[in-house]
Amino acid sequence: MFRTLIGSAATALALTAMPALADIKVGSIVELSGPGAAAGTNFRDGVRMGFEEINAADGILGEKVAVSEYDSQTDPQVSRAMVQKAIDDGVVAITGTVFSSSTVVNMLVAKQAGIPQFTGSEAPSITSMNNPYIFRTAFGSQKGVPKMAKYMADEMGVKKVAVVWANTEFGKGGHTAFMDEAKNYGFEIVADLPTEQAQTDFSADVVKLKGIEADAAFVYLTEEESARFLREARKQGVTLPLVGETTLIGHKVIELAGDAANGAMGHVGLTPDANIPAMTDMVERFKQKYNYTPDHNAIKGYTAAHAIKCVTELVGKADSQAIADKFHGLTLKAADCPGVLMDVSWDDTGEMSRESFFVEVQDGKQVVKAILPPN
Repeated sequence: MFRTLIGSAATALALTAMPALADIKVGSIVELSGPGAAAGTNFRDGVRMGFEEINAADGILGEKVAVSEYDSQTDPQVSRAMVQKAIDDGVVAITGTVFSSSTVVNMLVAKQAGIPQFTGSEAPSITSMNNPYIFRTAFGSQKGVPKMAKYMADEMGVKKVAVVWANTEFGKGGHTAFMDEAKNYGFEIVADLPTEQAQTDFSADVVKLKGIEADAAFVYLTEEESARFLREARKQGVTLPLVGETTLIGHKVIELAGDAANGAMGHVGLTPDANIPAMTDMVERFKQKYNYTPDHNAIKGYTAAHAIKCVTELVGKADSQAIADKFHGLTLKAADCPGVLMDVSWDDTGEMSRESFFVEVQDGKQVVKAILPPN
Protein backbone atom coordinates (compact mmCIF):
# COMPACT_ATOMS: atom_id res chain seq x y z
CA MET A 1 0.00 0.00 0.00
CA PHE A 2 1.31 3.44 -0.87
CA ARG A 3 2.37 5.64 1.99
CA THR A 4 0.04 8.58 2.55
CA LEU A 5 1.05 12.08 3.48
CA ILE A 6 0.18 13.17 7.01
CA GLY A 7 -1.22 16.69 6.90
CA SER A 8 0.81 19.29 8.75
CA ALA A 9 1.05 23.06 8.93
CA ALA A 10 3.49 24.62 6.50
CA THR A 11 6.75 25.80 7.97
CA ALA A 12 9.50 28.06 6.67
CA LEU A 13 11.65 24.97 6.17
CA ALA A 14 9.21 22.72 4.29
CA LEU A 15 7.78 23.77 0.94
CA THR A 16 5.31 21.77 -1.16
CA ALA A 17 6.29 21.73 -4.82
CA MET A 18 3.59 19.41 -6.17
CA PRO A 19 -0.04 18.50 -5.45
CA ALA A 20 -0.61 17.44 -1.84
CA LEU A 21 -3.14 14.72 -2.74
CA ALA A 22 -0.81 12.49 -4.73
CA ASP A 23 -0.34 8.92 -3.52
CA ILE A 24 3.44 8.62 -3.86
CA LYS A 25 5.46 10.98 -1.66
CA VAL A 26 9.11 11.96 -2.17
CA GLY A 27 11.08 14.28 0.11
CA SER A 28 13.61 16.67 -1.44
CA ILE A 29 16.04 17.80 1.28
CA VAL A 30 18.44 20.33 -0.23
CA GLU A 31 20.55 23.39 0.48
CA LEU A 32 18.16 26.22 -0.45
CA SER A 33 19.97 28.74 1.75
CA GLY A 34 23.44 29.11 3.25
CA PRO A 35 26.74 28.51 1.43
CA GLY A 36 25.37 25.48 -0.45
CA ALA A 37 22.38 27.28 -2.00
CA ALA A 38 23.79 27.34 -5.54
CA ALA A 39 24.33 23.58 -5.60
CA GLY A 40 21.13 22.81 -3.71
CA THR A 41 18.92 24.97 -5.91
CA ASN A 42 20.25 23.26 -9.04
CA PHE A 43 19.63 19.83 -7.51
CA ARG A 44 16.13 20.89 -6.38
CA ASP A 45 15.20 22.15 -9.84
CA GLY A 46 16.44 18.94 -11.46
CA VAL A 47 14.31 16.85 -9.11
CA ARG A 48 11.31 19.12 -9.74
CA MET A 49 11.59 18.91 -13.50
CA GLY A 50 12.12 15.17 -13.45
CA PHE A 51 8.99 14.46 -11.43
CA GLU A 52 6.93 17.03 -13.31
CA GLU A 53 7.76 15.20 -16.53
CA ILE A 54 6.98 11.88 -14.87
CA ASN A 55 3.60 13.16 -13.67
CA ALA A 56 2.79 14.52 -17.11
CA ALA A 57 3.40 11.00 -18.49
CA ASP A 58 0.94 9.31 -16.08
CA GLY A 59 3.17 9.24 -13.02
CA ILE A 60 4.56 6.06 -11.48
CA LEU A 61 2.40 2.96 -11.74
CA GLY A 62 -0.43 5.26 -12.72
CA GLU A 63 -0.10 7.38 -9.57
CA LYS A 64 1.06 10.99 -9.41
CA VAL A 65 4.12 11.90 -7.33
CA ALA A 66 4.13 14.68 -4.73
CA VAL A 67 7.50 16.19 -3.87
CA SER A 68 7.86 18.13 -0.62
CA GLU A 69 10.92 20.36 -0.37
CA TYR A 70 12.83 20.98 2.85
CA ASP A 71 15.61 23.54 3.28
CA SER A 72 18.67 22.10 5.03
CA GLN A 73 20.13 25.63 5.30
CA THR A 74 23.51 23.95 4.56
CA ASP A 75 23.52 22.96 8.22
CA PRO A 76 24.05 19.27 9.12
CA GLN A 77 21.79 19.34 12.17
CA VAL A 78 19.02 21.19 10.35
CA SER A 79 19.31 18.66 7.52
CA ARG A 80 18.91 15.85 10.04
CA ALA A 81 15.72 17.43 11.36
CA MET A 82 14.40 17.90 7.82
CA VAL A 83 15.01 14.24 6.96
CA GLN A 84 13.04 13.28 10.06
CA LYS A 85 10.24 15.65 9.08
CA ALA A 86 10.10 14.14 5.58
CA ILE A 87 9.88 10.68 7.10
CA ASP A 88 7.13 11.84 9.47
CA ASP A 89 5.32 13.23 6.40
CA GLY A 90 5.24 9.72 4.92
CA VAL A 91 7.75 9.80 2.07
CA VAL A 92 8.69 6.66 0.15
CA ALA A 93 12.13 8.02 -0.85
CA ILE A 94 14.40 11.01 -0.23
CA THR A 95 16.55 13.01 -2.65
CA GLY A 96 19.47 15.04 -1.26
CA THR A 97 21.41 16.41 0.42
CA VAL A 98 24.28 17.67 -1.77
CA PHE A 99 26.87 18.71 0.84
CA SER A 100 28.69 15.70 2.28
CA SER A 101 28.94 17.17 5.78
CA SER A 102 25.14 17.12 5.94
CA THR A 103 24.62 13.73 4.30
CA VAL A 104 26.93 11.87 6.69
CA VAL A 105 24.69 13.11 9.52
CA ASN A 106 21.20 12.92 8.05
CA MET A 107 21.55 9.59 6.24
CA LEU A 108 21.55 7.81 9.59
CA VAL A 109 17.98 8.99 10.15
CA ALA A 110 16.84 7.66 6.79
CA LYS A 111 18.67 4.40 7.45
CA GLN A 112 16.89 3.90 10.77
CA ALA A 113 13.53 4.45 9.05
CA GLY A 114 14.38 2.20 6.09
CA ILE A 115 13.91 4.99 3.53
CA PRO A 116 16.10 4.94 0.36
CA GLN A 117 18.06 8.18 -0.04
CA PHE A 118 19.57 9.48 -3.29
CA THR A 119 22.38 11.87 -2.47
CA GLY A 120 24.38 14.30 -4.58
CA SER A 121 27.31 14.11 -2.11
CA GLU A 122 30.75 12.86 -3.14
CA ALA A 123 32.66 12.09 0.10
CA PRO A 124 33.93 8.48 -0.07
CA SER A 125 32.81 7.79 3.51
CA ILE A 126 29.14 7.99 2.52
CA THR A 127 29.13 4.61 0.80
CA SER A 128 31.57 2.97 3.20
CA MET A 129 29.32 3.01 6.27
CA ASN A 130 27.30 -0.18 5.57
CA ASN A 131 24.13 1.80 4.90
CA PRO A 132 21.84 -0.23 2.58
CA TYR A 133 19.57 2.78 1.98
CA ILE A 134 22.07 5.31 0.54
CA PHE A 135 22.62 5.67 -3.22
CA ARG A 136 24.76 8.10 -5.20
CA THR A 137 23.47 10.26 -8.02
CA ALA A 138 27.09 10.89 -9.06
CA PHE A 139 30.50 9.39 -8.37
CA GLY A 140 32.13 9.50 -5.00
CA SER A 141 35.52 11.16 -5.23
CA GLN A 142 37.18 7.76 -4.78
CA LYS A 143 35.73 6.87 -8.22
CA GLY A 144 36.17 10.20 -10.01
CA VAL A 145 39.65 11.19 -8.80
CA PRO A 146 41.38 8.05 -10.17
CA LYS A 147 39.99 8.83 -13.64
CA MET A 148 41.27 12.39 -13.38
CA ALA A 149 44.69 11.34 -12.05
CA LYS A 150 45.15 8.85 -14.88
CA TYR A 151 44.44 11.57 -17.43
CA MET A 152 46.90 13.91 -15.68
CA ALA A 153 49.62 11.27 -15.80
CA ASP A 154 48.99 9.76 -19.22
CA GLU A 155 47.81 12.74 -21.26
CA MET A 156 49.26 15.78 -19.47
CA GLY A 157 52.58 14.25 -18.38
CA VAL A 158 52.24 15.66 -14.85
CA LYS A 159 55.04 14.83 -12.38
CA LYS A 160 54.90 17.55 -9.70
CA VAL A 161 51.58 18.61 -8.15
CA ALA A 162 50.45 21.26 -5.68
CA VAL A 163 47.23 20.42 -3.80
CA VAL A 164 44.65 22.98 -2.65
CA TRP A 165 41.70 21.53 -0.75
CA ALA A 166 38.84 22.39 1.60
CA ASN A 167 39.41 21.15 5.13
CA THR A 168 35.86 19.71 5.42
CA GLU A 169 34.24 16.28 5.13
CA PHE A 170 33.90 16.86 1.39
CA GLY A 171 37.45 18.15 0.98
CA LYS A 172 39.08 15.47 3.10
CA GLY A 173 37.52 12.78 0.93
CA GLY A 174 38.88 14.30 -2.27
CA HIS A 175 42.26 14.99 -0.68
CA THR A 176 42.64 11.41 0.51
CA ALA A 177 41.56 10.01 -2.86
CA PHE A 178 44.07 12.21 -4.70
CA MET A 179 46.94 11.40 -2.34
CA ASP A 180 46.30 7.69 -2.91
CA GLU A 181 46.42 8.21 -6.68
CA ALA A 182 49.54 10.37 -6.37
CA LYS A 183 51.32 7.33 -4.94
CA ASN A 184 50.01 5.13 -7.76
CA TYR A 185 51.29 7.48 -10.46
CA GLY A 186 54.43 8.67 -8.71
CA PHE A 187 53.33 12.31 -8.43
CA GLU A 188 55.58 14.45 -6.25
CA ILE A 189 53.43 16.58 -3.93
CA VAL A 190 55.29 19.88 -3.79
CA ALA A 191 52.66 21.74 -1.71
CA ASP A 192 49.65 20.72 0.39
CA LEU A 193 47.41 23.72 1.12
CA PRO A 194 44.23 23.17 3.21
CA THR A 195 41.56 25.89 3.29
CA GLU A 196 38.42 26.38 5.38
CA GLN A 197 34.75 25.94 4.50
CA ALA A 198 33.15 29.04 2.93
CA GLN A 199 36.57 30.77 2.81
CA THR A 200 36.24 34.11 1.04
CA ASP A 201 39.84 35.32 0.68
CA PHE A 202 42.26 33.09 -1.23
CA SER A 203 44.95 35.71 -1.83
CA ALA A 204 47.46 34.14 0.57
CA ASP A 205 46.88 30.65 -0.84
CA VAL A 206 47.42 31.89 -4.40
CA VAL A 207 50.61 33.71 -3.38
CA LYS A 208 51.93 30.40 -2.02
CA LEU A 209 50.88 28.61 -5.20
CA LYS A 210 52.72 31.12 -7.39
CA GLY A 211 55.94 30.45 -5.52
CA ILE A 212 55.84 26.71 -6.15
CA GLU A 213 57.43 24.84 -9.02
CA ALA A 214 54.81 22.36 -10.20
CA ASP A 215 53.35 20.90 -13.40
CA ALA A 216 49.76 21.38 -12.20
CA ALA A 217 47.66 22.16 -9.15
CA PHE A 218 44.87 19.84 -8.00
CA VAL A 219 42.12 22.09 -6.61
CA TYR A 220 39.33 20.51 -4.55
CA LEU A 221 36.97 23.16 -3.18
CA THR A 222 33.22 23.71 -3.24
CA GLU A 223 31.76 25.55 -6.22
CA GLU A 224 31.51 28.97 -4.55
CA GLU A 225 35.02 28.61 -3.13
CA SER A 226 36.35 27.46 -6.50
CA ALA A 227 34.93 30.55 -8.19
CA ARG A 228 36.62 32.83 -5.65
CA PHE A 229 39.87 30.89 -5.98
CA LEU A 230 39.83 31.11 -9.79
CA ARG A 231 39.17 34.85 -9.71
CA GLU A 232 42.09 35.35 -7.35
CA ALA A 233 44.33 33.10 -9.45
CA ARG A 234 43.47 35.14 -12.55
CA LYS A 235 44.06 38.38 -10.64
CA GLN A 236 47.53 37.27 -9.58
CA GLY A 237 48.43 35.91 -13.02
CA VAL A 238 48.71 32.21 -12.16
CA THR A 239 49.70 30.25 -15.29
CA LEU A 240 49.93 26.82 -13.66
CA PRO A 241 47.29 24.35 -15.01
CA LEU A 242 44.47 24.12 -12.48
CA VAL A 243 42.88 20.67 -12.45
CA GLY A 244 40.04 19.34 -10.35
CA GLU A 245 36.75 17.57 -10.15
CA THR A 246 33.30 18.87 -11.11
CA THR A 247 33.30 21.50 -8.37
CA LEU A 248 36.21 23.30 -10.06
CA ILE A 249 34.80 23.45 -13.59
CA GLY A 250 31.02 23.10 -13.13
CA HIS A 251 28.62 25.52 -14.79
CA LYS A 252 27.83 27.33 -11.55
CA VAL A 253 31.57 27.96 -11.10
CA ILE A 254 31.83 29.23 -14.68
CA GLU A 255 28.88 31.55 -14.07
CA LEU A 256 30.38 32.91 -10.85
CA ALA A 257 34.01 33.12 -11.98
CA GLY A 258 33.40 34.45 -15.49
CA ASP A 259 36.50 34.62 -17.69
CA ALA A 260 38.65 33.51 -14.76
CA ALA A 261 37.31 29.98 -15.23
CA ASN A 262 38.78 29.69 -18.74
CA GLY A 263 41.63 27.20 -18.83
CA ALA A 264 40.55 25.28 -15.72
CA MET A 265 40.14 21.59 -16.42
CA GLY A 266 39.07 18.41 -14.76
CA HIS A 267 36.88 15.35 -14.52
CA VAL A 268 33.09 15.60 -14.55
CA GLY A 269 30.64 12.79 -14.08
CA LEU A 270 27.97 14.77 -15.90
CA THR A 271 28.10 17.74 -18.23
CA PRO A 272 25.40 19.57 -20.18
CA ASP A 273 28.00 20.05 -22.93
CA ALA A 274 28.41 16.32 -23.61
CA ASN A 275 27.50 15.27 -27.15
CA ILE A 276 24.76 12.95 -25.90
CA PRO A 277 21.37 13.64 -27.50
CA ALA A 278 19.35 12.76 -24.40
CA MET A 279 21.52 15.06 -22.28
CA THR A 280 21.29 17.88 -24.81
CA ASP A 281 17.51 17.60 -24.94
CA MET A 282 17.23 17.62 -21.14
CA VAL A 283 19.45 20.69 -20.89
CA GLU A 284 17.38 22.59 -23.44
CA ARG A 285 14.13 21.78 -21.64
CA PHE A 286 15.70 22.85 -18.35
CA LYS A 287 16.91 26.16 -19.81
CA GLN A 288 13.46 26.91 -21.21
CA LYS A 289 11.83 26.12 -17.88
CA TYR A 290 14.22 27.86 -15.47
CA ASN A 291 16.07 30.38 -17.65
CA TYR A 292 19.53 29.19 -16.68
CA THR A 293 21.90 26.44 -17.76
CA PRO A 294 21.79 23.41 -15.46
CA ASP A 295 24.98 22.23 -13.83
CA HIS A 296 25.88 18.71 -12.80
CA ASN A 297 23.78 19.02 -9.65
CA ALA A 298 20.63 19.66 -11.67
CA ILE A 299 21.38 16.62 -13.82
CA LYS A 300 21.96 14.57 -10.65
CA GLY A 301 18.54 15.57 -9.34
CA TYR A 302 16.82 14.93 -12.65
CA THR A 303 18.31 11.47 -13.10
CA ALA A 304 17.50 10.59 -9.47
CA ALA A 305 13.81 11.27 -10.14
CA HIS A 306 13.80 9.03 -13.21
CA ALA A 307 15.81 6.28 -11.52
CA ILE A 308 13.25 6.21 -8.70
CA LYS A 309 10.46 5.95 -11.27
CA CYS A 310 12.06 3.13 -13.22
CA VAL A 311 13.01 1.06 -10.19
CA THR A 312 9.61 1.51 -8.54
CA GLU A 313 8.00 0.21 -11.72
CA LEU A 314 10.46 -2.69 -11.84
CA VAL A 315 9.41 -3.82 -8.35
CA GLY A 316 5.75 -3.10 -9.07
CA LYS A 317 4.96 -1.13 -5.94
CA ALA A 318 5.94 2.10 -4.17
CA ASP A 319 7.54 0.27 -1.26
CA SER A 320 10.67 1.76 0.34
CA GLN A 321 12.32 -1.54 1.22
CA ALA A 322 11.65 -3.11 -2.17
CA ILE A 323 13.05 -0.04 -3.94
CA ALA A 324 16.24 -0.07 -1.85
CA ASP A 325 16.73 -3.80 -2.34
CA LYS A 326 16.33 -3.51 -6.10
CA PHE A 327 18.96 -0.77 -6.50
CA HIS A 328 21.77 -2.94 -5.11
CA GLY A 329 23.77 -4.42 -7.98
CA LEU A 330 21.43 -2.83 -10.52
CA THR A 331 22.23 -1.50 -14.00
CA LEU A 332 19.75 0.83 -15.69
CA LYS A 333 20.12 1.17 -19.44
CA ALA A 334 19.19 4.51 -20.97
CA ALA A 335 17.41 2.57 -23.73
CA ASP A 336 15.03 1.13 -21.12
CA CYS A 337 14.91 4.10 -18.74
CA PRO A 338 15.54 7.20 -20.91
CA GLY A 339 15.41 9.67 -18.02
CA VAL A 340 18.72 8.42 -16.58
CA LEU A 341 20.32 9.81 -19.80
CA MET A 342 23.32 7.43 -19.69
CA ASP A 343 23.73 3.76 -18.75
CA VAL A 344 24.39 3.61 -15.01
CA SER A 345 25.11 0.97 -12.37
CA TRP A 346 25.06 0.80 -8.55
CA ASP A 347 27.05 -1.70 -6.51
CA ASP A 348 26.07 -3.27 -3.20
CA THR A 349 27.22 -0.16 -1.26
CA GLY A 350 25.13 2.27 -3.33
CA GLU A 351 28.19 3.56 -5.19
CA MET A 352 27.64 4.55 -8.83
CA SER A 353 29.54 3.67 -12.00
CA ARG A 354 29.18 5.01 -15.55
CA GLU A 355 31.11 6.78 -18.29
CA SER A 356 32.31 10.29 -17.53
CA PHE A 357 34.29 13.14 -19.09
CA PHE A 358 37.52 15.11 -18.88
CA VAL A 359 36.82 18.72 -19.85
CA GLU A 360 38.50 22.11 -20.18
CA VAL A 361 36.69 25.41 -19.79
CA GLN A 362 36.95 27.41 -23.01
CA ASP A 363 34.99 30.61 -23.66
CA GLY A 364 32.70 29.86 -20.73
CA LYS A 365 31.84 26.29 -21.77
CA GLN A 366 32.98 22.82 -20.82
CA VAL A 367 34.78 21.38 -23.85
CA VAL A 368 35.03 17.59 -23.67
CA LYS A 369 38.63 16.47 -24.16
CA ALA A 370 38.04 12.77 -23.52
CA ILE A 371 35.31 10.28 -22.60
CA LEU A 372 36.50 8.15 -19.68
CA PRO A 373 35.25 4.56 -19.23
CA PRO A 374 33.40 3.30 -16.13
CA ASN A 375 35.54 2.10 -13.22
